[in-house]
Amino acid sequence: MSTTFDFEPKPRRISVGVRVGRVTVGGDAPVVVQSMTNTDTADVDATVAQVAALHRAGSELVRLTVDRDESAAAVPRIRERLARLGIDVPLIGDFHYIGHKLLADHPACAEALAKYRINPGNVGFRDKKDKQFAEIVEIAIRHDKPVRIGVNWGSLDQELLTRLMDENKAKGFPLTAQEVMRETIVQSALLSAALAEEIGLGRDRIILSAKVSGVQDLIAVYAMLAARSDHALHLGLTEAGMGTKGIVASSASLGILLQQGIGDTIRISLTPEPGGDRTREVQVAQELLQVMGFRQFLPVVAACPGCGRTTSTVFQELAQTIEQDLRANMPVWRKKYPGVEMLKVAVMGCIVNGPGESKHADIGISLPGTGETPAAPVFIDGQKAVTLRGARIAEDFQALLADYIEKRFGTGQAAAE
Repeated sequence: MSTTFDFEPKPRRISVGVRVGRVTVGGDAPVVVQSMTNTDTADVDATVAQVAALHRAGSELVRLTVDRDESAAAVPRIRERLARLGIDVPLIGDFHYIGHKLLADHPACAEALAKYRINPGNVGFRDKKDKQFAEIVEIAIRHDKPVRIGVNWGSLDQELLTRLMDENKAKGFPLTAQEVMRETIVQSALLSAALAEEIGLGRDRIILSAKVSGVQDLIAVYAMLAARSDHALHLGLTEAGMGTKGIVASSASLGILLQQGIGDTIRISLTPEPGGDRTREVQVAQELLQVMGFRQFLPVVAACPGCGRTTSTVFQELAQTIEQDLRANMPVWRKKYPGVEMLKVAVMGCIVNGPGESKHADIGISLPGTGETPAAPVFIDGQKAVTLRGARIAEDFQALLADYIEKRFGTGQAAAE
């Protein structure tokens, strides 16, 4: 008996494309990276600075908390300040509890935002729920804005959950409590989307999300949602956590869904470390899409992990410096050097795999390992170009890299000018 494994990604699930400002989510558009500020939106200076940083890092959509009159009043000023900086990243308003009132009382905010996010679990309660949900949808229609209906298990519609639990009990408990919870999340999203369409919001103006914090729950819920709807889907593991735990949990769950062709836009919801950089979540989202082969954001830097042959830290320091320089320069290089994100660089630490890996890269260096001749061959487009020696090997290779980028990718820009 033989077993075959198919590791090729499934074709993208066909969803309805939704235009969010200048960005398309779903349809045949690539998977979109988004993030969210953690500043007080009423603090215009701080929020503009963070949106600008997230945008420079590569966030294609940025969500803001709009929780009170002061934050709603600040949104048009934030949009105006960003425009003066030449930043046109679409802004999404995150509304809970009183979104209907804030949007009605602040029409300039409603107009400045590119999309509204509604949580059906806390848009209103009992007899007010459908009314207040409808008010937000009607404002979205009036301003021609799309809406993300974002269900979250932490604020799940308790009336719907209770009803489904009771129905399950009456049937003799065919489903576990966990399965009922998953079904409640999916139904909450689909019923809300159906209500929005009934009010008049087009299917091409609706994005759905169904966030939980358990990896297996997330995979199951989105598989159910994808099978029962053609709406564009926003993926994200909520409360993913801090550091490596958050990165691993988000990558594991979103990676499986993306491999199955599910997902049109993603966010990696990392808890920042004290004083940490908010743009880290953007970097992780880009790297996830890139390593899976769905998009290319940055040049790839291949570097060996090191072993007993590489007691020198030169290759580690050089690989780190090159990665940092490439990421820092990309906002300018995307315009100056079209196609530079396809570049492949290799920084290897010894003679075992160094020359071979370097030949596979566009430009690569094989640094001397412990006890090896203090020489570093550099390979360009698969051919040995030069051997570097001396104390300035790292600096000399960086100069060769810069020259290679200019010669290979600078031509198109020069011709365009």
